[in-house]
Amino acid sequence: MPDYDVIIVGSGHNALVTSAYLAQAGHRVAVFERRAMVGGAVSTVEHVPGYQFDLGGSAHILIRLTPIVEELGLERFGLEYLEVDPLFFAPYPDGDHLFVHRSETRTVDELEAKFPGEGEAYARFMAEWRPFARTVRDLFLESPSPLTLGRAATSGKAVGGDWREALPRILAPYGELVDQYFTEEKVKTPLVWMAAQSGPPPSEAMTAPFLLWHPLYHEGGMARPRGGSGMLTQALAAHVRAHGGEVFVDAPVDEIVVEGGRARGVRVAGEVYRARAVVSGTHALETYGRLLPAEHRPAAAARMRTGNGFGAVIRLALDRPVRYAAHPGDDARVALGLICRDRRQIHAAYGEYLAGRPASDPPIVAMSFSAVDDTLAPPGGEVLWLWAQYFPYALAGKRGWDEIGPEVAERILDTFEPYAPGTKASVVGSLFQHPLYLERELGLFRGNVMHLEMSLDQMFALRPFLGSAEYRATVPGLYLTGASTHPGGGIMGASGRNAARVVLRDLDRRRGWRGWRWSA
Repeated sequence: MPDYDVIIVGSGHNALVTSAYLAQAGHRVAVFERRAMVGGAVSTVEHVPGYQFDLGGSAHILIRLTPIVEELGLERFGLEYLEVDPLFFAPYPDGDHLFVHRSETRTVDELEAKFPGEGEAYARFMAEWRPFARTVRDLFLESPSPLTLGRAATSGKAVGGDWREALPRILAPYGELVDQYFTEEKVKTPLVWMAAQSGPPPSEAMTAPFLLWHPLYHEGGMARPRGGSGMLTQALAAHVRAHGGEVFVDAPVDEIVVEGGRARGVRVAGEVYRARAVVSGTHALETYGRLLPAEHRPAAAARMRTGNGFGAVIRLALDRPVRYAAHPGDDARVALGLICRDRRQIHAAYGEYLAGRPASDPPIVAMSFSAVDDTLAPPGGEVLWLWAQYFPYALAGKRGWDEIGPEVAERILDTFEPYAPGTKASVVGSLFQHPLYLERELGLFRGNVMHLEMSLDQMFALRPFLGSAEYRATVPGLYLTGASTHPGGGIMGASGRNAARVVLRDLDRRRGWRGWRWSA
């Protein structure tokens, strides 16, 4: 008899989502995590006394478009979401600014008052592309088989069913698509900068969906777990344990055991644990490049593209709240600060990245979530994250990230300082997570927070590669989840939920899965 029904390798949020659904369905589950705490890149630590630092993703946007929190009842396990509204704040060097609110109507009204005609254009953009955005969301919540993709493409939901009109726009670069709707650069820039968070540059063809996703920000909104981003994964681990599962930390998996051509368990510290199925939540390069025995590694796995990093983040503990020159009120602190003058700044930073150089004038996303959660900093203090792009993992020249890291971190802070004067003087502690740090500490190969490049050749049924894209690995009994699989990176959990559905169906169609409802 196997030790468990299912063993999960790693405890990133997708792996824990899979574990929670399987445990909730009555299966005996064990999670093995190499680090001393669960969560992977969705974790929070007290890096500076009194200040809680997230180590990875911070803005919880995508998961709000899924039913995961409700289906798993995560509120019962300590998860408390705090609403973030306004969603986005874009300040400009000339003192101007704009907000994107959770309310689409309020956003339209403010844009129209500030830039006549742009509010109307925003409303038209939202209305025209909302059906497409919802279709993509629905695809993210399903296994990426040719059947589901074909059904979505012919369902007529996108852009009123007029695909002849929609397709050329969908295939366009998102940095150019905005020109078809807006005339004001101050409106175009924050839309493009948010789309750039997925990785591909604004000039890359077939990337418009990263912009066309925008209508869903108004539907799902944005939130923060009280206590830090890692409270999501803490709640998931508590859920697994409450349903009879076991979660082991400081327990790195050395090998996925394959016997008779099938995954039968894992080897941890010389001991073999057996299961009916194994789910790997680690990076696909880790699964196929190290954990699987060499004779079971397909040639296609060697062709997965991780890219050359693209972002870095400096996390700051401040002794006072951030105050923006363009809008000193708390609304600006609450929102994601989109610090970007214009699209030229994005293109210039990407050009330096292509040359192997860190951006000298990086666009930034600023996050000061202590504005909505007073548990993150001591009274009067603030936590501030500055995510910046673009920064290559492999650098031109002889100097490496360990050497240039401090000066690059200083450059990011210098870029931010004119927008919020006095920030540098209020810093009491910091952590700089450059691409090499992300690889060493969080297992994000070549510093890519999306695991694999989010380009069309590695999306949907091609992620991580053709033949291993529906959460079933190339070895029977082995399944995949995490950012290396559909729908990719970001705090969404859809990969974990989709993978659980596939495992449940394969293990026992009569147990735990009832149509489209999860057993409680």
